[in-house]
Amino acid sequence: MIGHPFYILEKVDSTNNYAMAQVNSGDVTSGTAWFTGNQTAGKGTRGKKWLAAPGDISALTIALQPATLPLSRQFMLSIAVALGAHDFFSSHAGDETAIKWPNDIYWRDRKAGGILIENVIRGTIWQYAIIGIGINLNQGKFPEELKNAVSLRQITGKTWDGPSLAKELCQFLDKRIQQLTPAHYDQFLQEYKSKLFRMNVPAPYRNRSDESIFEGTIKDILPSGLLVMDTGDGLKEFGFGEIEFILG
Repeated sequence: MIGHPFYILEKVDSTNNYAMAQVNSGDVTSGTAWFTGNQTAGKGTRGKKWLAAPGDISALTIALQPATLPLSRQFMLSIAVALGAHDFFSSHAGDETAIKWPNDIYWRDRKAGGILIENVIRGTIWQYAIIGIGINLNQGKFPEELKNAVSLRQITGKTWDGPSLAKELCQFLDKRIQQLTPAHYDQFLQEYKSKLFRMNVPAPYRNRSDESIFEGTIKDILPSGLLVMDTGDGLKEFGFGEIEFILG
């Protein structure tokens, strides 16, 4: 089960780094979770940092052995984790919660959390998925450069206990991971698309290859994880990191 065992780290550079070290140093039970409310060098996608004052963020990493998933289905694990995080966050923040492709958690048009999955592959064996989830928890305000960020405290007006919420998140994730079978792949993908931020909504984007700005409309997500967008010149496919969402 996800979150069994569950370890609380008083302070750590990155829960993903810590989990990876544990996996590389010996046997780790699938589902083991590490939590901290004081992460000094948290990692986001494409090398971004995930920084917060102690107690402001809920940083959780899970080491999972994806025994029934082939490497070709890595995006299905990403979908399952994103849906579990969405289930958790929306249970407290309401139905304005969305998933920003590929797996950020948004409330309205503001970022509330992020997911980073790092894989341990030995030969052709997908040995572990190191699943890191950072949730903005108790921040009262953010730096000017993070103007599109939002915390659960800002949304609800409540101050939250990090370990309790992390254990609750584990329960939501466990339910989704247990459902992750070939029979549910299509259902998961359709549900993911139904919760997707800006799905079928024209909006501005930046193409990272040449820094050009264009208006596009997300029309579909392929099982591989590619985003299908109508750019006005027909449908185009984009991979992770190829475009940037331009937010107000």
